[in-house]
Amino acid sequence: MSRQISSLLAIAAVCVTLAPAPAFAQAPKKAAPVDCEQVKCLALTFDDGPGKYAGTLLDTLKKYDAKATFFLEGQYVKSRPAFVKRMVAEGHEVGNHSYSHPDFTKSEPGTIRNEIKKTQDAVKKAAGVEPKLLRPPYGLADLQTADVATEFGMPMILWTAGSEDWASKNVDAIKKKTMEVAQPNGIILMHDWVKQTVDAMPALIKSLQKKGYHLVTVSDIVKGQNLQPGDIFPVPAGWEK
Repeated sequence: MSRQISSLLAIAAVCVTLAPAPAFAQAPKKAAPVDCEQVKCLALTFDDGPGKYAGTLLDTLKKYDAKATFFLEGQYVKSRPAFVKRMVAEGHEVGNHSYSHPDFTKSEPGTIRNEIKKTQDAVKKAAGVEPKLLRPPYGLADLQTADVATEFGMPMILWTAGSEDWASKNVDAIKKKTMEVAQPNGIILMHDWVKQTVDAMPALIKSLQKKGYHLVTVSDIVKGQNLQPGDIFPVPAGWEK
């Protein structure tokens, strides 16, 4: 072997020895699931969206590490798919709230099926997932609605209390009402098309977290309920299945 080749080999060996070990990117750690039997949980739910203020709302939820459930209307999923994709990417839950918000209790079964299916398809196209939960428009359901929900394998989700944001459209009133009705394992009705709701969220989330609430998805809240397709929760007074 020539002296020149020997020198080059020696230099190469030194370079290999001194080269830093390759850095392997670590996958981000997933947050541990919240056990709502052990800690105070609350689900904030937003109907009729995604509304035009959804991006600001998502920024706030991300800042305070809070999760929410969005019951979406297919017509707005179609016009604002980027918000839906972001909701899913950031760990929020998306549910089905019909395509155009008719009263299911005054609709034919075929209409109900079409409303649910079109929204399922729109969400799947926007975010690659299909909602697992149905919130009937106006929170109105009957046995016929339950039968159609069963066909889609979906339980129906109502709420334990509302923020009344659609009526007041006042930041202080929305915060006050939500704090009054908040309870462990509660499901709060809100709307992301109400600007005052989105404006209230930073202070509201901080107040709820200060009281020890973990803001989680509806599925976290109902995990122990063993809901079956067509079931409704919370069960309305007089509901018989």
